Amino acid sequence: MRELNVFIEINGRQIFVGQIVGEGYLDARFKYCKEYLTSSNAMPISISLQLQEEYFSASQTKNFFESLLPEGFSRKAVAEWMKTDENDYISILAVLGKECLGAIKIIEGDGDEQAAYVRLSEEKVKALAAEGATKSTEILIETHLSLTGATGKVGLYYNEAENAWYLPKGDAPSTHIVKQSHVRLKQIVINEQLCMKAAKRMGITVSDSFIICPDINADEELLYATARYDRVLSETDFIDGLQRPYRLHQEDFAQALGIFAAEKYEKNPSGYMARMFDLIRNNSSSPLEDQEALLRMIIFNYLIGNTDCHVKNFSLLYGKDLKSKRLAPAYDIVATRVYKTTPEMSFFIGGELDIEKINRNSFGKAASEIGISKNLVLRIFDEMANEIEKSIQAAGEELCNAGFMNAKGIGKAINEGVRRRL
Repeated sequence: MRELNVFIEINGRQIFVGQIVGEGYLDARFKYCKEYLTSSNAMPISISLQLQEEYFSASQTKNFFESLLPEGFSRKAVAEWMKTDENDYISILAVLGKECLGAIKIIEGDGDEQAAYVRLSEEKVKALAAEGATKSTEILIETHLSLTGATGKVGLYYNEAENAWYLPKGDAPSTHIVKQSHVRLKQIVINEQLCMKAAKRMGITVSDSFIICPDINADEELLYATARYDRVLSETDFIDGLQRPYRLHQEDFAQALGIFAAEKYEKNPSGYMARMFDLIRNNSSSPLEDQEALLRMIIFNYLIGNTDCHVKNFSLLYGKDLKSKRLAPAYDIVATRVYKTTPEMSFFIGGELDIEKINRNSFGKAASEIGISKNLVLRIFDEMANEIEKSIQAAGEELCNAGFMNAKGIGKAINEGVRRRL
């Protein structure tokens, strides 16, 4: 019988909330502990895991906890290193669960390694860029850190004052997620930064981000750094002389809605879009504001041609005491259609999945599904349609002025798609 202890950080303190128990990954089930349930401040760790004394089903347990793990090559590489089945999410969690997205921490057995930060040399940072997903997987294993997604990514600590990067050890939290440039999708780092800057210009709240460039002219050496909105630096707590980041809890829409990570793309009409808005309407501390923000994110993704805007790329961010929830800042915004990737959006919009068939009327049709007036939906659509091209162009010029000359061509390609869709 395996037992994994589940903790959540609340106001900087690690709180034991329960255990995952089972013979293996097929029958593993989560249960809140009695001490947590009877505490005055007990709150669910997920909308899909409401407080109860009974064990949750193996399916419910897998849905939430497996979604904390990396996907694709990184997960396969970690499983191979562990000599375990890549479907064995319990074994992988036991290794990678010390630093997850949000405030969840998972430990098998007793004790913890001492928290520490190890400074990375410039050569190490260059190696991370040059070696891609192989190097990031090595760091995942070394730091016991779990980050969702299919691309190679690692969690690092960034000290802006000295422009230095550190590798977290033990219980030390990271402050940034760092991704490599994709070997098959050229200039994707510049593409993402351009899209994020354009989104911000259009009033969309985005994660802070920047490009790390050991060699500004070599695409394979560019790294993309995103500040973790689920981390807040303490003013009084330090690790190795560095401000300790406190963890804020978050969960992506798939976790909250009970959608398995493998089903993050809506292949058959299943009401994903309506469910996303219901989630905000029923759980956000500011539902009207967050519904409009979510709508703007979806319209923006459509306009730039991002067909990879699946339900795991939208999240809820919890307050320090877990009692409030808001739509998290936008992240992972890439104009994927410039690479001639699939024309299928990640969920149906007005009954249509093909981005080249979706149009203004599709959003008008979707209005009744998502519970927002058609007039408001179309007004926001028209407002964004009128701003999108100049925002893309301005973001591209900003990056060109910073030395990333390919940004102009990427911006032009994105705007060609915008004009086609409009």
